[in-house]
Amino acid sequence: MGSVTATVAPPTGAHVTPWFRTFGAIAAAGFRRHATYRQAAVAGLCTNTVFGFLRCYVFLAATGAAGTVAGYDRAQLATFVWAGQGLLAVIAIWGWTDLADRIRTGEVAADLLRPVHPVTSYLATDLGRAGFASLARLVPPLVVGPFFFAVYLPRHWATVPLFLLSALLAVVVCFGCRYLVNATAYWLQDVRGPMILWTLGSGVLAGLYFPLGFLPGPLEAVLRYATPFPSILQVPLDVLVEREPMSTGLTLIGVQAGWAVLLLALCRLVQRRAERRLVVQGG
Repeated sequence: MGSVTATVAPPTGAHVTPWFRTFGAIAAAGFRRHATYRQAAVAGLCTNTVFGFLRCYVFLAATGAAGTVAGYDRAQLATFVWAGQGLLAVIAIWGWTDLADRIRTGEVAADLLRPVHPVTSYLATDLGRAGFASLARLVPPLVVGPFFFAVYLPRHWATVPLFLLSALLAVVVCFGCRYLVNATAYWLQDVRGPMILWTLGSGVLAGLYFPLGFLPGPLEAVLRYATPFPSILQVPLDVLVEREPMSTGLTLIGVQAGWAVLLLALCRLVQRRAERRLVVQGG
């Protein structure tokens, strides 16, 4: 009689654990890479602190005699400014051209030969960078601000973990946007045009230059729910200062999560389309 050989399938988590281990190793490498530039971190921290004073005084002046504007009181605006100055480095809204530079020089070919998908690899590296920035660039402004201004402290215990979750999603959303801007190099070679548009548009639409609550209500609602920009900066800051009820904050975090998933999927789609036309010259 013939023998029957039974094949035992590996456990469901057998392939998941190595993936998380690889992702964590890349993120840790990203942390160590940016932790070596300590002088740059100190210089950026000093710059953000100086601009924090300027922005805080401007926003406090906007409240006028009423003491409130667009649902923010003076303490909430102070927290909005100082937390925003710290988050600016965490999300890294500007200046990231790593992918575009590697496409232009042809070094991106090495990325395509690696066993990890480029989107996953760059995302893990960016999360490691954000981890270092959270310690070196986010915490100090949150400490400096209360020494000079009356700031708003969250009144609900759930606000702080929700803010941390929202900040994490903001990093992912911003990464997705930056990756797509960099990926235009596959077709344009020179990304200075898209980068200028991204720099100008993201600062205004993300709530960096002024809280989007200063805009008319219908326009603010359209930006919040129909574009990813407020999910980069405005949403986590609104969650932190408790501008709106907790239920609204949870809804906005859900919107952030939706944009994060959509943008990462779009990044993978663009990357797949780009690989079909990529031509690397030289040898």
